Amino acid sequence: MAITVPRRQLFIGGQWTEPVRRNSLPVVNPATEDIIGYIPAATSEDVELAVEAATKAFTRNNGKDWAKATGAVRAKYLRAIAAKVIERKSELANLEAIDCGKPLDEAAWDMDDVAGCFDYYADLAEGLDAKQKAPLSLPMDTFKGYVLREPIGVVGLITPWNYPLLMAVWKVAPSLAAGCTAILKPSELASLTCLELADICREVGLPPGVLNVLTGLGTEAGAPLASHPHVDKIVFTGSTTTGSSIMTSAAKLVKPVSLELGGKSPIVVFDDVDIDKAVEWTMFGCFWTNGQICSATSRLLVHERIADEFLDKLVKWTKNIKISDPFEEGCRLGPVVSKGQYERVLKFVSNARNEGATVLCGGVRPEHLKKGYFVEPAIISNVTTSMEIWREEVFGPALCVKTFSTEDEAIQLANDSQYGLAGAVLSNDLERCDRVSKAFQAGIVWVNCSQPCFCQAPWGGTKRSGFGRELGEWGLENYLSVKQVTRYISDEPWGWYKPPSKL
Repeated sequence: MAITVPRRQLFIGGQWTEPVRRNSLPVVNPATEDIIGYIPAATSEDVELAVEAATKAFTRNNGKDWAKATGAVRAKYLRAIAAKVIERKSELANLEAIDCGKPLDEAAWDMDDVAGCFDYYADLAEGLDAKQKAPLSLPMDTFKGYVLREPIGVVGLITPWNYPLLMAVWKVAPSLAAGCTAILKPSELASLTCLELADICREVGLPPGVLNVLTGLGTEAGAPLASHPHVDKIVFTGSTTTGSSIMTSAAKLVKPVSLELGGKSPIVVFDDVDIDKAVEWTMFGCFWTNGQICSATSRLLVHERIADEFLDKLVKWTKNIKISDPFEEGCRLGPVVSKGQYERVLKFVSNARNEGATVLCGGVRPEHLKKGYFVEPAIISNVTTSMEIWREEVFGPALCVKTFSTEDEAIQLANDSQYGLAGAVLSNDLERCDRVSKAFQAGIVWVNCSQPCFCQAPWGGTKRSGFGRELGEWGLENYLSVKQVTRYISDEPWGWYKPPSKL
């Protein structure tokens, strides 16, 4: 399928701007390994320009143009952006699929979610107006108090490549709804749709500098953004290692951060399930988005009574997945995003085998695909809790398996991880599901499913999966500062100090 990749520049202060050093990076189609275009490569000089533009936008007209405008004013822009996303849905989905390798059907679904996220935060922006000056109940009748919710300021948004536009919008929509101005730095591995978002913002007349988009390498653009003294907060989704580096640089400035990091989430399958339904949810939980999901339920814990039958069906279903170019009809698994990620996934499977695990299927290049970064989804059994495949995030289509005999054992194994992003429990016993949900050390729990995500519900983890919450009302609060205002209303003097004697 012939797709034209637009040649864009950096988006700074409402204008397309060539990088100061005039550098660029190639865009590689992971299904063919061909270079299909180029993106601009920002550096610290461009970060300076973007921060300056965002600061001007925040303070322009004493903030009345954006930061201190009503939520209703900002909501109009968010709804206009949502409408443009729907208008350009096919174009955006095509660019997403060719850029990061996800099946076209998934990319189209993402675009619906992108528009829905903007619409949702438009509603919350309007709701902010009614919450301003919310009265406080105070114990002394000589005082009255209220609360103001104010935008934090200029925010840096650093986003991943697995949901290039959707995860960017999880940050962009609430930050703009709150009245912040933003600098978006998408992953260099998949930036095309974020540049198109900039074009949409230009089309709808978003005030200059409210959203700036810098593409480029993390070391050359992301790091100077995270450490910039005039960026008031950093919100990051990505690896735990990079998140730790961002925390370190932010700590020097006592700068707040929100981090959504890695995961190694469990899916616990009890012996009272409908096996076919449970098998499909298990596959979806780990192989959706080509297995490149931070919340992937990539550790399967299956009750020993049904383990043999379950794994037999799981392998058969997995071998039946259509692996193809993302644009082929019915594609359900495309390539991983890059050569580096391809080699990483294969290495994880090889290491598991060398450590004594059994690879039941997959973990190799499909025979019918000679080019592209394709990996057959791997199912790995006979895993011990000390193995790398059990402990470390693969970020690819690889599922490791252990069995359990009791509910307590399942919970112990599920929580045996440095991560705590998500977990799933599958059982017909809903009381058991409630117990397990409470016992999971995770920020997200799915019952009798895996991976559903709604912009109304909070998203984030515990332990080394990070802190802070995106989506829902919690996502908006990420970008707001709460100010209390207390007024003395009595006509009487305070009377704490004795007045000087009259002469």
